[in-house]
Amino acid sequence: MDLPKPYLVGHQEFAALYGVEAQMVSQWLHPSRGVLDPVTAIVVSGVRYWPLGFACRFGRTTPRPKLLDVRYKERLIAEQGEGWEADTRDQLPPIVGQQEIIELFHLPSQGTLATRIAAGNFPEEDWLLSGSMLWLLDTVLGAVPELRARARSLAWDVDDQVAAALREGTYDGPGSKVLARGRYARKGL
Repeated sequence: MDLPKPYLVGHQEFAALYGVEAQMVSQWLHPSRGVLDPVTAIVVSGVRYWPLGFACRFGRTTPRPKLLDVRYKERLIAEQGEGWEADTRDQLPPIVGQQEIIELFHLPSQGTLATRIAAGNFPEEDWLLSGSMLWLLDTVLGAVPELRARARSLAWDVDDQVAAALREGTYDGPGSKVLARGRYARKGL
């Protein structure tokens, strides 16, 4: 990979950039408000994430401008380590969460992956955002030889079609859509 990883934010970090509760980001996303377009985010394991550059510009683009907490931005950058500030989702490399990893390797269950992660037998996450671990696809694929060497029963065979779809941005498997939550979720069925 040519560049270090881009800086990202999830709902909690996005909200903290503007000193509001995380639920406010969901309200900004609501179609009746039309403040935050969902297309500006990527979806990883059913959750939206934004490039830090976009999130920092967002406050100046709304009908009621919002003040950016620059100190929190600096803290996010320090926590995420060496990186760069992407402005659009199209600038982001392929990023995966647990749901995409399970599909990539056709693992028998989420518990299989969770056990590996907890035991320290999986690459360290590239980001920990809003309580979720995320990896660059290249981080995961680069660890395949080591995963195979430590495996007792799993083959850790990569599904090349899933990997290609993740790279091309056409992946539509588990985790590719944000699932409706809350009391109105059933109305969408």
